Amino acid sequence: MSIKADKWIRQMAERHGMIEPFQPSQVRHAPGGKIISHGTSSYGYDIRCAEEFKIFTNINSAIVDPKNFCESSFVDVKSDVCIIPPNSFALARSVEYFRIPRNVLVICLGKSTYARCGIIVNVTPLEPEWEGHITLEFSNTTPLPAKIYANEGVAQLLFLESDEECETSYKDRKGKYQGQKGVTLPIA
Repeated sequence: MSIKADKWIRQMAERHGMIEPFQPSQVRHAPGGKIISHGTSSYGYDIRCAEEFKIFTNINSAIVDPKNFCESSFVDVKSDVCIIPPNSFALARSVEYFRIPRNVLVICLGKSTYARCGIIVNVTPLEPEWEGHITLEFSNTTPLPAKIYANEGVAQLLFLESDEECETSYKDRKGKYQGQKGVTLPIA
């Protein structure tokens, strides 16, 4: 990047609608007090998770199979917090909707605030010309229940811009998660 990263992110958000809604600066406080930060950071963008959660439960003793995932293995919760059982996980989605340009790859990493509590955020890369809400996976690696806060920062995106456009984009390949809205389960 030949311009400052935060300026580049603002330009891409305005020019390509890359991030909607877009927060041009980092937000650390809300009317109720401190929050886990979100918005534009020095070299990336901190995303929030929405109030839609799918909490994994194995009350049916199902086998976790990515080719035949049992939707009844989740409990749907709409709330400003999500309590993840010990050694379990939950799915959520980003508040923000993304439109990744053809010459950009995005890597998503969990925020240190959650990592230091044993909560791992897992997201695959956002490929060139992918668009949609990001489905987020939160793993609670602790033997205690863990709390995730909706509408607060949960992960940071790092943007890698190429000098050239990719030969075949996610959109060109008709990727199965293209245009996803809401929390999206595995598609075989």
